[in-house]
Amino acid sequence: MATSNLAEKRPLWLLIEENILGLDTRGLLAENLEASIRRVAEDLDATGCNVSGNGGRLLQVRWALNDASKVGHPLMQDLNAAVAALTLEDTAEPYTTTDKIIHDIAKIWPEVNRSERRADVIEMVEQARLNLLVAKAKELPGDSGIRLLIDEEVDAAVITGALAITADKLNEVNSEMEKERAEVVRVASLLESVAGKPDAERVKHLLTNNVSEKMILEMAKVDQAAIDAVKHTMEEELKEQQRLAEEEAARKKAAAAGPSLDEIAPDQMLEYIESIREILEFSDVEKEIRVMCEQSSIPKALVDIAVSDPAQLDELEQKAQG
Repeated sequence: MATSNLAEKRPLWLLIEENILGLDTRGLLAENLEASIRRVAEDLDATGCNVSGNGGRLLQVRWALNDASKVGHPLMQDLNAAVAALTLEDTAEPYTTTDKIIHDIAKIWPEVNRSERRADVIEMVEQARLNLLVAKAKELPGDSGIRLLIDEEVDAAVITGALAITADKLNEVNSEMEKERAEVVRVASLLESVAGKPDAERVKHLLTNNVSEKMILEMAKVDQAAIDAVKHTMEEELKEQQRLAEEEAARKKAAAAGPSLDEIAPDQMLEYIESIREILEFSDVEKEIRVMCEQSSIPKALVDIAVSDPAQLDELEQKAQG
């Protein structure tokens, strides 16, 4: 949705249509079209659009006025009416709403169906939603209007400007909403997932999900002793998990490194050295060598020698050959 004023920069076709909207009904009569074309072009020139001196832009003005003359009223009259009739519910799905507006208006104004114009109509719908939200927010009591716009993810600068509040006030409401809504909703959801479970299990679930003890006391309706007991149990479990994790990491590291040089059988040593030499023929880059050796399940002890002192492989080969 729109979060700022979208009228700051408008496409040429909309500027043309808005200027045509400013003409009286006589300006759309066939005999007055040339004068109207000049007037619209001059008005746009004054805004820096340089229409009079640009053949393509001048043609856009002519085509738009010809269409308005045939229909009998400006395109913007229908487009503005369609946007003005929108409700907050209509604008909840701006893309769908835009498609409907374009579909209806295109029956009379086929040009609005052009793909590049759809994005501009979407912006009009989004701006309409922003205006409707701000209007509703101004009618709400207390901080409810601020909360509404925050919920709708309206830009902070728009909120402070539209509701005439300070940035500090906005931050204050944001903080309140975080405390009252975000955490309460989160904890309620966590409690729902363990509804009917013993207190110890409910407390453990909340602690595991980083819920404060204060919030647990308030929402889980347990006492401090229950929390302390669960925390002690969790600390013991964590220590055991850490011990097991360290053992597993050490096991994996040892498995990945493979046997030491002294543990490698002679025939296996010869196979490994032959594989390493084939790899060295492909690359002399240490990272690449290590990757290829790992893929070939060559022990790390041999890989370290291959990248640091390849000549030592000859000695190991001779030793393995007896």
